[in-house]
Amino acid sequence: MFILELTYTAPLERIDALLPAHVAWLEQHYANGTFLASGRKVPRDGGVIIAVAENRDAIEALAATDPFAQAGATACRITEFVPTTTGPELSPYCESLPA
Repeated sequence: MFILELTYTAPLERIDALLPAHVAWLEQHYANGTFLASGRKVPRDGGVIIAVAENRDAIEALAATDPFAQAGATACRITEFVPTTTGPELSPYCESLPA
């Protein structure tokens, strides 16, 4: 599982102009099951996406397709973690630690 932390590198006016394309990108990846949750950070200086992917290379490639990233309007920090405990809704993503 991955946390994508987006940090705006462009003024909010530029972010707002790109927002419809970014939302369409989010919707596409919710529909295919890659994204589990997302939203704005508070204060509004970026956003967070919780995602699943086969490996880090796949999630890095996916993050590069974000319209925000393609426009150079955000920086993206990717954190991979092993979800060993989840709520019932996320139980399909629960993993065991490697031996």
